[in-house]
Amino acid sequence: MSFPVATIDAAALRSNLAVVRRMAPRSRVIAVVKANGYGHGMIRVARALADADGLGVARLSDAAVLREAGVTQRILLLEGVFGVEQFELAANKHCEIVIHSAEQLDVLEQFAGSHRFTVWLKLNSGMNRLGFRVEDFAAAHARLQRCSAVSQIRVMTHLSASEERGHVTATQLKIFDDLVAPLGHERSVANSAAVIGWPEAHQDWVRPGLMLYGMSPMSNQTAAEFGLCPAMTLSTHLIAVQNIGVGEPVGYNGIWRAQRPSRIGIAAIGYGDGFPRGTRNGATVLVGGKEAPIAGRVSMDMISIDITDLPEAKAGDEVIVWGAGLPAERLAPYADTTCYELVCRVAQRVTLKDAAQR
Repeated sequence: MSFPVATIDAAALRSNLAVVRRMAPRSRVIAVVKANGYGHGMIRVARALADADGLGVARLSDAAVLREAGVTQRILLLEGVFGVEQFELAANKHCEIVIHSAEQLDVLEQFAGSHRFTVWLKLNSGMNRLGFRVEDFAAAHARLQRCSAVSQIRVMTHLSASEERGHVTATQLKIFDDLVAPLGHERSVANSAAVIGWPEAHQDWVRPGLMLYGMSPMSNQTAAEFGLCPAMTLSTHLIAVQNIGVGEPVGYNGIWRAQRPSRIGIAAIGYGDGFPRGTRNGATVLVGGKEAPIAGRVSMDMISIDITDLPEAKAGDEVIVWGAGLPAERLAPYADTTCYELVCRVAQRVTLKDAAQR
């Protein structure tokens, strides 16, 4: 028996892509598969999302891996490339590139190869992470228009608070539209939260990430409310059961003590597998399909679960940490994190496998 296991459901990935298309029917879709496909396995995800209009990755090395695996879709390098050698490799791998800095423009203007790039010019509309500031944008655009290494220009920005219905996103959209609309280029703004909550941000291209994996970017709405299905189910098994008396502690430093005679199930998963060490008591997992709370501190290889109310539970039973029947969004607040981080931090020693086809 190998555990823990992250089971990836390709049918769920395809279903979630269909949800994106229903929500943004006039937009083409760049499916974001960076961070090893949000922990789901980048190649596996890319193949499942073969009907997407393109794939978005953070780094050139990811694009190289996808090409070597036979992926032929459009690949967009979301952080762009740096230096002459990277531009040459990006050309060799037929990648589209984001240009967000003057330094990248300098190198692109000196590119001597025969390849002509599709360039996504990035505006910093208020995120203040990547992109040309408003006052520098027109000059950068003019340089791109004159650049012989460019075949097509698209324009993009990134929203900093699109999960909220507030003035921050409205301001960013106005800045972007006022500056970019007159140029006549194809545009891209919407991430997952904007696909769901900001139809005016859909424009020509959307760039969903989290929602493709069946998780909600909205703090007050579940993925199921949008018709999204979890693509990863992280599971393990109980490897032991302890019977303890009133007042006895469980785990390191005894931060949990039994308030009654208790049965404690020990499951083979811990922070060495990516389960957050700081997860607080009260977070639940599924044992044999029924919810049970975590008891005590997370160890490197194990968690303790209060199964007192599950008298039928026994060593060997399946434990679902998140996924089918228990969304990752349920665990995240108990670990002071987000479901983005939960799935991305799944460790290499966790076995990734494909779900049975349905």
